[in-house]
Amino acid sequence: MPENIALAQVMRYHQETKHQFNRYARALGYLDWANQPNPFRRFQAAPLIQLTLRDPDETPDRPAYEDLYRDGSVAPASISLQSISHFFEYALSITAWKQAGETKWALRSNPSSGNLHPTEGYLLIGPVPDLAPTAALYHYTSKEHCLEQRVSYSNERFAALMKDFPPHAFLVGLSSIHWREAWKYGERAFRYCQHDVGHAIGTLRIAAAALGWRMLLLEGLSDESIEGLLGLNRATDFEQAERECPDLIAMVCPEDKSPREIPLSLEPSEVEELVRESLPRWQGKANRLSVDNPVAWEIIDEVTAASRKPGREPRYIALGLSSTPKEEEPLLATPLSARHVIHQRRSALAFDGKTAISADSFFKMLRRVMPGAALEIAARPMPWDAIPWDPMIHLAMFVHRVNDTVPGLYMLLRDPSKKETLQKAMHEQF
Repeated sequence: MPENIALAQVMRYHQETKHQFNRYARALGYLDWANQPNPFRRFQAAPLIQLTLRDPDETPDRPAYEDLYRDGSVAPASISLQSISHFFEYALSITAWKQAGETKWALRSNPSSGNLHPTEGYLLIGPVPDLAPTAALYHYTSKEHCLEQRVSYSNERFAALMKDFPPHAFLVGLSSIHWREAWKYGERAFRYCQHDVGHAIGTLRIAAAALGWRMLLLEGLSDESIEGLLGLNRATDFEQAERECPDLIAMVCPEDKSPREIPLSLEPSEVEELVRESLPRWQGKANRLSVDNPVAWEIIDEVTAASRKPGREPRYIALGLSSTPKEEEPLLATPLSARHVIHQRRSALAFDGKTAISADSFFKMLRRVMPGAALEIAARPMPWDAIPWDPMIHLAMFVHRVNDTVPGLYMLLRDPSKKETLQKAMHEQF
């Protein structure tokens, strides 16, 4: 699809799926509970490898949460079944179960719109003791905290794919099942899936930081390559099952201060050869998530096709830069472990209408969302050093009860170079 037509299609979706003052965006108008999609994907008949959750009584429970934001404070963990287990525990796992009456639902490390969790996680990694003697692709199952082996690779072919990356590097992939969001939100589902992928990028990067690892999105990969690597284009594996759409693949590696340049992509010929060589060894069939067929939303299919990403010439970025400057003051008054904070992540559902916070605490919180736009990508603060482009999102904040701060609507400009553009888009009095 020509780029100008694709962009026009995406903008049409953006405009048509906005909530209006006189109506909501289109949806069924009710929740079809009998057809609610299963929040847990499995690939039936794929070998299952059990991961182990950290013992909450393990002492000491390190690293501290604040150490994630201090460059060099967390020693790199070696790549092992245990460290991979901790990585997925911190990034995508179930952290608690809630129940009201007979209804029971899971909470996870990664936030999700409506707790519907359209995002699926994958691991592409070389041989790991106690996991597999060969390189392989795995699908992560949050309910069981397991890895399902979808396909094994030749170690030589996988090494060729990863030749431009640091030693012990591996890949993580994300995909979205649009129907999980469309079941509730109708035509706005594509928006929420993108939103949730952003959350998952954040939790993956935080999980990597907790293990002393670095993460970087490989933005140059085409959706076609991502589909091939994750097996999303295998029609026979998704017969009667809701399909997954490719989102991204990221490189993860133990932190290494040795200077090197790495590409933000994978060599297309190596991707093709890896996929071709592994064709006879795929295992598992995707489970069906809903009893009846998903409700069709043509506008979601159209924007999915329009936003499909072609490959591009890879950019290179320099690693070995100091990524996160030392912070003089911690955000938390009482030190807490990273695991404790991650497992207690919750959505804010109710406020008492009277409690205030100090301006100092408020501004410390805001510093954490500043990406350091003027810095080189690899030198930006965690988690923003995982995203190889300049910030495009700025924050509009309704400030109610912050001591010594006038209540009102505030804008937080996350990239100073965008100030003039943003001001022109606003009311002249702002």
